Amino acid sequence: MRARPASRTSTSFGFLLVFLVWFLVAPPVAQAHGDTVRVEVTGQRDGHITTKITWEDDGDAVEEAVAATVNATSPDGSRSMGPWRLVRDPGTRTGWSTAEVLPPGTWKVTVDVGFPSLGHGEREVAVPVVDPVPPGAATPPTGPTPVSTVPSVVPAPVSTTPSASPNTAGDGGDRTTWWPVAALAGISLVGAAAGLLLRRARRRRR
Repeated sequence: MRARPASRTSTSFGFLLVFLVWFLVAPPVAQAHGDTVRVEVTGQRDGHITTKITWEDDGDAVEEAVAATVNATSPDGSRSMGPWRLVRDPGTRTGWSTAEVLPPGTWKVTVDVGFPSLGHGEREVAVPVVDPVPPGAATPPTGPTPVSTVPSVVPAPVSTTPSASPNTAGDGGDRTTWWPVAALAGISLVGAAAGLLLRRARRRRR
């Protein structure tokens, strides 16, 4: 047997059943915490819009999933972003943020919550321009400057007292030593020459 397609009546009945279940579950939650939720736009984090959502009456965290729309408009109305949805921030009970990122600039942000109860919040948010760090740029050291272990050489003080020239002293010492040696050599030469003449004279006499 061929299956018959579902009629519009059965589809409408399904939507009505889902709405009836939500209508029976939602009121007790709203009655326990209040009829509205408080929406506080806290700012931005790296371009992500951040919010804090609590119950209006007692300030308790909203444990249920939050259905909300986020819109952002420039002050002159020339640019608009959204609608975006909110996702819960990890590790928090009241923090919610957008997965999308706002570009740099000033924005008027509005948040409208429809579930588990109605809520509204708005705020002007400024997203700064972040200069990217060029690849391969050296990071300056953050610690104290290391002290060099190489001993420094201290120049000796220059004396201003005049002293005798070493060349002059050397010349004087050389001269003092040279005179006796020269005299001894002269006497030896004279003695040798006298002995030679005396020998020649004796040979002639013979």
